[in-house]
Amino acid sequence: MPNPPVMIHLPNRRHVLALAAAALLPPVAARAAAMRVAAIDWGMLETLLALGIEPVAATELIQFRKIAVEPAVPQSATDLGLRGAPNYELLRIVAPDLIVISNFYEYQRPMLERIAPVFAQTVYEAGVPPYALAEAATLALGEKLGRQAEAKRYVDETAVEITQLGATLPPSPARVFVISLGDSRHFRAFGRDSMFGDVLTRLGLVNAWTNETSYSAAAPVGLEALARVPEASILIVSPLPADVGRSLPTNALWNALPAVRQGRVAVLDPVNHFGCLPSARRFARLATAALAGQSHG
Repeated sequence: MPNPPVMIHLPNRRHVLALAAAALLPPVAARAAAMRVAAIDWGMLETLLALGIEPVAATELIQFRKIAVEPAVPQSATDLGLRGAPNYELLRIVAPDLIVISNFYEYQRPMLERIAPVFAQTVYEAGVPPYALAEAATLALGEKLGRQAEAKRYVDETAVEITQLGATLPPSPARVFVISLGDSRHFRAFGRDSMFGDVLTRLGLVNAWTNETSYSAAAPVGLEALARVPEASILIVSPLPADVGRSLPTNALWNALPAVRQGRVAVLDPVNHFGCLPSARRFARLATAALAGQSHG
């Protein structure tokens, strides 16, 4: 009997181009470049970007660009809609190789795993300062994506930058409230289990909010609570609701606070409240600049 014909399967054009591009890269970079990653969690999204990974898709990108601000998200990334309810059909069309989430989105895992493998990291736990967890998440993501060296470098550079920024502040530790305003009479206080509170400590400052918080913040709290530590400065993390920005200058309760009367209040540019190391660096820069301005005011 004659031998059966040998079937030759030629690779399609996309496969050939991918192989050609990978051949031009170092082995580790080629593995990372070949993986198409989508992000549901903003903290994981900013960490991807910090490691030089451009995600193919992520959630609420218009808001991310306004609130998290940095690192910049490439325009090529597909917006999947809400973090709490992403567009699964669109995600299926994008066809990522990996989807990264945090523990906040574990409830989505069954749906997401129908589309691609899921990689999750925990950064925020009630009562636990998150900075060290953000470091661990960065290193774990770097390991997963073949960016170990980049992850280690980013962790080290972040620690050095925060230490250097802390050295620019007066040697006696100042007490500082970090808050966001929900309306003209109430605020959210960021405690020790927030990234802002953890970074304050690493800068050599003292968080004036000492009560326990749950997942970063206590809310709502009446403005009068800010008078309990009259020597503390107040850092307000943007954005402010439009009506609050208009009403604060004439708010009698606000104007009676010692920090307000003595000019120890600053409004910071927006920072991701549940961010990872990029948000830690951004907050450290904004906070130290604001406090330095007060000390020279």
